[in-house]
Amino acid sequence: MSTSQTTDVQASTHATEYDSVTNNIVVAALYKFTRFTDFEQYREPILNTMLENDVKGTLLIASEGINGTISGSRQGIDNVLEYLRSIEAIGSFTFKESYTDAQPFYRTKVKLKKEIVTMGVENIDPLQSVGRYVKPSEWNALISDPEVILIDTRNDYEVQIGTFQNAVNPNTETFREFPEYVAKELDPAKHKKVAMFCTGGIRCEKSTAFMREQGFEEVYHLEGGILKYLEEIPASESMWQGDCFVFDNRV
Repeated sequence: MSTSQTTDVQASTHATEYDSVTNNIVVAALYKFTRFTDFEQYREPILNTMLENDVKGTLLIASEGINGTISGSRQGIDNVLEYLRSIEAIGSFTFKESYTDAQPFYRTKVKLKKEIVTMGVENIDPLQSVGRYVKPSEWNALISDPEVILIDTRNDYEVQIGTFQNAVNPNTETFREFPEYVAKELDPAKHKKVAMFCTGGIRCEKSTAFMREQGFEEVYHLEGGILKYLEEIPASESMWQGDCFVFDNRV
């Protein structure tokens, strides 16, 4: 992965393996929805752990969980992840790693937030209700079903870089606009099967929970997001078109 002079890069459609010489920076993307009622008291301890291990990037913490992307040495990332797991409210979580030869982030931040991914709708709880997870190996069959409407939950500038065949672009500038798109363009009585996807999975946790609350019964989302799909599905079988936008140097 190469850095750009702006605040973004495009992800390769092929996984990059770790090499201690050429790709010695580990980039870890993580999130977890959980009951994190005392999150405020963990801002400083998490920040200090990152600083002590020379780990950069941004972590967002809120009463609904944790979300972010961090980068550093193999040992530094392992130490930070181990500390996060030691926090009772967080515990175990899944994360995705990629590797690069240059530090992609400039700063180290831990931010207190109302939401770890901002939709701006009260009482949307992925811990209570969420869409059905679909593994990358089963995704092509699902989105090839003519009865399924496929929705890209990302913002327009991300969709323009790449998306799945036949995916609908809601033309949103921010995730906050997604509920308005649903209200105007989708109908539970008409759209019986809805499949959704995003970069790493977190936006779909919120969007499918929201859709379920709005009365859509058959709601699916791509487990692990686009990044997991590109990692697991051979190019010869892929229904992805273009590149995948990911963030870099964003803090």
